[in-house]
Amino acid sequence: MKFFQKFVLPLLILTFIVALAVFLAYQFQLIPHCSFSSEDFGIIPYQSPFDADQDGLDDQTDLLISARTYLATKPRYKSQYYATGYPNDNYGVCTDVVAFALLGTGYDLQTLFHHDLIDHPDAYDIPTPDQNIDFRRTPNLEIFFSRHAENLTTELSDPADWQPGDLVIFDHAHIAILSDLRNSRGFPFLLHHHSSFQIRYEEDSLSSYGKITSHFRLQPLEQ
Repeated sequence: MKFFQKFVLPLLILTFIVALAVFLAYQFQLIPHCSFSSEDFGIIPYQSPFDADQDGLDDQTDLLISARTYLATKPRYKSQYYATGYPNDNYGVCTDVVAFALLGTGYDLQTLFHHDLIDHPDAYDIPTPDQNIDFRRTPNLEIFFSRHAENLTTELSDPADWQPGDLVIFDHAHIAILSDLRNSRGFPFLLHHHSSFQIRYEEDSLSSYGKITSHFRLQPLEQ
């Protein structure tokens, strides 16, 4: 019994603590998850027939690459009003990932959203429009994309339904872009920005972040 208490029990406790620490680190993406490509699952990546900025990249691919380009700047998280509309100080929120990705694809979301709001005010619950902030609010974008993008399934049943460059909204409150990296089940990682404590901007959290309330695929947006 003394041997157990002196040597075995402390070892068991230490093993439990280490296992728990590894589990939590994995759950919170401190340890990167294994990733695979669409081709590993026989999934053909979707390519848009459109190229808004005429740069030789289709809109779907351009959106993905532009999102990565923006996130490579490692923006810090802060919800703040900007007279410029787009943040200009290396801070931002989840909607800015989408806004800057669209800008790199050839679409000015700030202008597009404001025009749609002015032309169709009844579609939005915005009593006092403000072009500098309205396009940076997730509930507003959920309405905008439901009107101007392809509405897709929210069920995580077939990984092929979830394509790199798609937009996903969780709980009507958080928006992300799907990565071209997939987890062991074939579902894409998220490219997103959600916290001041975020270490990785590309995470395996499509099925765990929250309830998926919308899933969109970009269609040509009127300039």
